[in-house]
Amino acid sequence: MKKTSFVLLILIATLVVPSSHSWAQPDKLRAVIKTKAAAIDAKVISWRRDLHEHPELSNREFRTSALIAKHLEAMGIEVKTGIAKTGVVGILKGGLPGPVVGLRADMDGLPVLESNSLPYASKAKGEFNGQEVPVMHACGHDTHVAILMGVAEVLSSMRKDLKGTVKFVFQPAEEGAPAGEEGGAKLMVQEGVLENPHVDVMFGLHISSGNEVGTIS
Repeated sequence: MKKTSFVLLILIATLVVPSSHSWAQPDKLRAVIKTKAAAIDAKVISWRRDLHEHPELSNREFRTSALIAKHLEAMGIEVKTGIAKTGVVGILKGGLPGPVVGLRADMDGLPVLESNSLPYASKAKGEFNGQEVPVMHACGHDTHVAILMGVAEVLSSMRKDLKGTVKFVFQPAEEGAPAGEEGGAKLMVQEGVLENPHVDVMFGLHISSGNEVGTIS
């Protein structure tokens, strides 16, 4: 899956600072990252398809957040859950001093009926505005979550060479909180997602069917 590997590579390359002599040259570092990303490509695809098959609406991302937390904990990453209701934050401390870099992915699906015959097509239903509705990952949040889980795995394997700390932010309710509820990025900020440790810079990502495979814009 070239697009996934490429995005993993770009995200990781912006964060890793070589400290050992063997990684002193950018080409060598790039090769190491590319190899590590390729090694988990199938895993990232599997996560994405699982998430696509089991979408959840805003502020109801219970299964999704549990999957994320379990994976981060398995990587030895400090995990905080229940932020802005269902949000998850992972904190990876590198072996070298440096800034705190935030990476953010959104988790929620949409009240949309999926109409295709893919083996992992969503058949999920949820409640929206008091009515039962079909639910689908129609905006790519399944891919965003899978990519960031993959980035967390690769970076955790390189933590001694990381300069600073990486904060992985999995945001609920990007599409908007249900009527009468708070949620999303605003609530995460209010609950302190940018502190302890303080985030110096934050990056997000969004896939687009309008981009050529293997490119970013």
